Amino acid sequence: MKVLQGKNIILGISGGIAAYKAPLIIRLLHTAGASVKVVCTQNALEFTTKTTLETLSEHPVYADVFDRDFVHSTEHISITDWADLMIIAPATGNIIGKFASGIADEALSTTYMAFNGPVFIAPAMNTKMWLSKAVQDNMAEMRNRGHQIIGPDEGNLACGYDGAGRMSQPDEIVDAVKEFFSAESLLEGKTVLITAGPTVENIDPVRFLSNYSSGKMGYAIANEALRQGAKVVLVSGPVNINAPAGVELISVKTAAEMHQVCVDKFADADMAIMAAAVADYRPKDAAEKKIKKSDDEISITFVKNPDILADLGRMKKAGQILGGFALETDHELENAKQKLHNKKADFIVMNSLRDANSAFGYDTNKISVIHASGDVKSFELMTKTEAAKHIIKEAAALIK
Repeated sequence: MKVLQGKNIILGISGGIAAYKAPLIIRLLHTAGASVKVVCTQNALEFTTKTTLETLSEHPVYADVFDRDFVHSTEHISITDWADLMIIAPATGNIIGKFASGIADEALSTTYMAFNGPVFIAPAMNTKMWLSKAVQDNMAEMRNRGHQIIGPDEGNLACGYDGAGRMSQPDEIVDAVKEFFSAESLLEGKTVLITAGPTVENIDPVRFLSNYSSGKMGYAIANEALRQGAKVVLVSGPVNINAPAGVELISVKTAAEMHQVCVDKFADADMAIMAAAVADYRPKDAAEKKIKKSDDEISITFVKNPDILADLGRMKKAGQILGGFALETDHELENAKQKLHNKKADFIVMNSLRDANSAFGYDTNKISVIHASGDVKSFELMTKTEAAKHIIKEAAALIK
């Protein structure tokens, strides 16, 4: 059977020169078995034609919210009920800005706003535009929403510049969609408990103790577990990321709250991956009122928080898989192996603050997966989405 057989895909086309490649994307999606409907901006039709798009997609093109030829007067709603996935290719700086800001003033942006499924974005624009703070901030928001970003590539651009900003080739875009739908269902029927983000411990009503965790790694793991067929329970500290559609999200603030939820949920889980950066200590007595500034020094007494990974390790039953994370600054492998042993985990994902572009805040990570068997698998720097795939694959292999 074809990889995309029975899949319904919206191809969103915005007004950039790379729109001339959209017909090939449609043809490749059709060849893979997908049904395709096109939604585009009016400017996109300056670079390709409605006739071409309709001929190849075998569906009318939706480019005008006031088009009376459509059966549904609210086509931007009905088409999203039909679709399994949405591709935006090319995605100009303008349309990405609209998506990020919640602006819905034409066919493509209104359709995007109404769509709750997976979104793939293939940016295409001039290098200077791509590198601008506005576009990069908007792209960060796209990633935070869990959208998959394809490209852009580097090379000679239509504007004469040479650099980043060229839309990825149609076959690369379609291959990414195929990969998304060809998950191996490694966790079909399994329940996976995942923690993500930081915890927060109050010092007084306006100050707190926390860390730099963005939650990106934990959320990527949750998304991949979901993609592999699992029922996912995501216990998250305060983050600025939207949870993947389909997960059971439980938001917490403190380490004690996260501990309680994990203890309650672990009995029903087949696997638990503790990716949160949990505060080891908390103030013994948080002040009820704001601590006023004075010339005096202040002392705060800290007490230990419960050790979530260690407690789950003690609770673990035969057949349950337990994994944790170890972020180290020195003696990385030695410390991670010691943690693996002490917590009675099945595996530890190790990363180091000494690795460039890795760990807190970055979209990339360099990890090693250390198994209780003694096996160690190390991976080069990659996106956290890719790292999550390796982590889930390593964890799923332990299920008997």
